[in-house]
Amino acid sequence: MRFNEKELVSLSRQPSEMAAELGMRGPKKGDVVKKRLVKLVVNFLFYFRIDEEEPIGALLLEQCRVEREDSQSFSITFLDEAERKYLFECDSEEQRRQWVDSIMKASYEFMRKNLIFYRTEIHRLTGKDPLEQYGISDETRFQVNNGLRLMPRDTSSL
Repeated sequence: MRFNEKELVSLSRQPSEMAAELGMRGPKKGDVVKKRLVKLVVNFLFYFRIDEEEPIGALLLEQCRVEREDSQSFSITFLDEAERKYLFECDSEEQRRQWVDSIMKASYEFMRKNLIFYRTEIHRLTGKDPLEQYGISDETRFQVNNGLRLMPRDTSSL
């Protein structure tokens, strides 16, 4: 996927959901763990040299797997490049848990599934589609994967 470098740098300067100095090892053979400032902004994980303001890299957190490596470290691998593994070392088990949880919730697919779940629950409880007022209730991206669509509930007998 291609990105505009200026837009990525601008995004990296936005307020982050999480930021910390972590040990990081890249996916190349022979890479060693280096201290990096790591920032989670929306669904991008930016990493910086400690003394620099521009990121040296970014990981788009889509189609990836986040796994615990040990009590204080986790890894990220991408489904289409399983051999490329990024390792992150935290200062504590609690910090590792927070990072893994936040990264897992950062993907578009996670947010989409939550939106569909809550949309369905609201519809079930109220009989109204909460997305209808925004004119986006028929968009494919907001539909359940099996093709089911929310149908208006007949409330005339209530």
